Amino acid sequence: MPKQSSARRLDVKSFAEEAGALTGQEPVGEHPRLLAETQGRGAETPVAWSAAAEIRNPLHHTPQVWLKLKAGTTLSLTCQRCLGPVDVPVSVDRLFRFVADEETAAAEDDESEEDVLALSRSFDVLALVEDELLMEMPLAPRHETCPPVHVVVEDEGFEGSSARHENPFAVLGQLKAPKQGE
Repeated sequence: MPKQSSARRLDVKSFAEEAGALTGQEPVGEHPRLLAETQGRGAETPVAWSAAAEIRNPLHHTPQVWLKLKAGTTLSLTCQRCLGPVDVPVSVDRLFRFVADEETAAAEDDESEEDVLALSRSFDVLALVEDELLMEMPLAPRHETCPPVHVVVEDEGFEGSSARHENPFAVLGQLKAPKQGE
């Protein structure tokens, strides 16, 4: 019988040996860095995710531990054109290969196409979900077509708003001496 796995403290190797799968859903508010990007908007929006692990090449002298991560949500970001809120769907569908330690992960990550992480007995899947969604966010979120913006330059109730202002150069024109023969 497979043992219960926790998304916050996952023994990745054991999870993969069991061909384990986890799914979950929490609000954006449970992910502080995502919530900071939304400036507090949409804290109740769900972040849905799933993680499945497997051992590849199990008969090899060094079998490979793999984790498939899927996650998605809609973030209320700030449009870089109109500065209003814009809902941006963000999703991840990625494979991760796990290796013995951080040094090996750093060395192999540069050379491999897949993401390489270090094996852990207390791996935080939810932190990985948050990291990956943050990396998928657009650099400059914006609407396809921004909603119209009503800009008021002057307050119509202000008594000086319609007052005629004298051109400061008109005063200089009066100081100018008349030309000869005028």
